[in-house]
Amino acid sequence: MQIVCLDLEGVLVPEIWIAFSERTGIPELRRTTRDEPDYDKLMRGRLQLLRMHRLGLPDIQKVIAGMGPESGAREFLDDLRRRYQVVILSDTFYEFAMPLMEQLGLPTLFCHRLETDQAGFVSAYHLRMPDQKRAAVKAFKDLNFRVIAAGDSYNDTAMLAEAHAGILFRPPQNVVDAFPQYPVVSDYQALTARIDEASRLIGG
Repeated sequence: MQIVCLDLEGVLVPEIWIAFSERTGIPELRRTTRDEPDYDKLMRGRLQLLRMHRLGLPDIQKVIAGMGPESGAREFLDDLRRRYQVVILSDTFYEFAMPLMEQLGLPTLFCHRLETDQAGFVSAYHLRMPDQKRAAVKAFKDLNFRVIAAGDSYNDTAMLAEAHAGILFRPPQNVVDAFPQYPVVSDYQALTARIDEASRLIGG
């Protein structure tokens, strides 16, 4: 049997932190895993900026409430789920993602949790487990699935390497240059075609 693992932000929905950066006018919040491979360093910097500007979880959720999936993402995902088992593997947080997941038809999502204080300020973040994308793909392989994975950022490349087939979707040039072994696609039609091609090649 086969399973498709997809990243969320940058693949199915816009980058939440970029949208929040644009709404707040804080340019430093634009940094994502496309720019910084060290996720802990990235998140510690984000939490420091939130504290500095006195911004809490409700402020971020207010921005997310006005967001939606990328154009064509729901249709792409609906078609994919008719033919494959699909799991979304993301380094976002359930507190951010659930309104967007409802707009995508509530596919299965593995991600992380935030901790807030009584005033609603983000006090900490809790990873479900270290390197959870790669670990999830490995677990699926141990369950005898053949795995196809697609993502766009540095933090997706470990799961691409672990999968039987990996695909980069709309990655920035620095990620393309660092990982030339993965095919690159820029729209959902091409991504569907690559997934179907990988499915034929890996069998199972």
